[in-house]
Parts: sequence; structure tokens; C-alpha cells
Amino acid sequence: MPAKKSSTPNRGFRVADQIQRDLTELIARELKDQRVGMVTIQAVEVTPDYAHAKVFYSILVGDPDDTQAALTQAAGFLRSGLFKRLHIHTVPTLHFLFDRTTERAADMNALIAKAVSSRAQDD
Repeated sequence: MPAKKSSTPNRGFRVADQIQRDLTELIARELKDQRVGMVTIQAVEVTPDYAHAKVFYSILVGDPDDTQAALTQAAGFLRSGLFKRLHIHTVPTLHFLFDRTTERAADMNALIAKAVSSRAQDD
């Protein structure tokens, strides 16, 4: 039996995008925890039933473990803020995951720059 198709295509992506925008605003303006500094929400992935959302974030400064603990502790507060803003039946449970993509990109750039400089010295 084929899977039932949603009546609205790409609804999950639109819900995830709206959650990302709303969470960014809630964290910046309403979250008062000192452990949460300059947090950037990189992406949100929502399960098909909208029960859970993985929130990928990065930070400019600070300890990722402290920020992880603070965001996990504030997940209920953030979820209630989302409930007031979103107009969907089920507001997902938030699961915060630290995204190391920017760190890996910086490391790759450094390796490339090192390779280019060593090649220039060889020539």
C-alpha cells in the first residue's frame, strides 16, 4: 500500500522553517539564561508526525556543553512560546544538537591554505 501523501506538499519543510525563525527570535529576545550567548539556529528537522524536532545550532563564543544544557533546560519554555506563535495541532518536542559544520569548514579552509602555501614555496 503506498504511503498517504500530504494534501499540502512540502508542509514539513515550511513548518521547520517557521520553527527556525520563531526559535531564533525567542532565544534572542525572551530567553534570559546567561549560559546561552550568541546562538545561531542552523537548521530544524521535523518528524512527519510533528512530534519531534531536531534543532541544530552553533555558537560564536562559549562552551557548547553549557549551551546544550541551557537549551535543553529551556526546551519547555521555548516549546510553549512556539505554541503561542504556530498554528498547528501538535507543537514538536525540541531536541537541541550542536552543529560543528562551521568548525569543520574553518579547519578545511586552514588545510587548503596550508596546502596552497606549501605548493607556492615548492615552485
